[in-house]
Amino acid sequence: MPEIETPDSRLAALGIALPVPAAPVANYVAAVSEGSVLVISGQLPLVEGKLLCTGLLGGTVEIDQAVIAARACMINVIAQAKAALGDLGRVRRVLRLGGFIAATAEFTQHATVMNGASDLAVAVFGEAGRHARSTIGVASLPLGAPVEVEALFAID
Repeated sequence: MPEIETPDSRLAALGIALPVPAAPVANYVAAVSEGSVLVISGQLPLVEGKLLCTGLLGGTVEIDQAVIAARACMINVIAQAKAALGDLGRVRRVLRLGGFIAATAEFTQHATVMNGASDLAVAVFGEAGRHARSTIGVASLPLGAPVEVEALFAID
């Protein structure tokens, strides 16, 4: 009998070990669940406690760097979800991702950057990872991060 794929087995196949989730840095919580919904607060591209890069798209940050940063944000979103749920198998669907891209006024490739997070959501959760999405450009983000990603999940 073939082994059933799970979010954890997909993470392992991708070579991703989830980090210890970052603690909130202000007056909010990292995750809130109510009924069949889990909301994850915006996550920065932190790896081992440090930002992968800082700056603005269309300025000092290149698109390929930002795609990797968006992927790192999604890894941190998934780590927060696992901490909140105990088991990623409880995720029925990634309902929505919200992406914030720190960019110059002239930058217009926000969607390409956010694909770093969206592609990982689908890779980890399969068809249940296909989601609605908003991606917007902003003047700045906390700590000078170029990308921040938030999420809404349907859960069991």
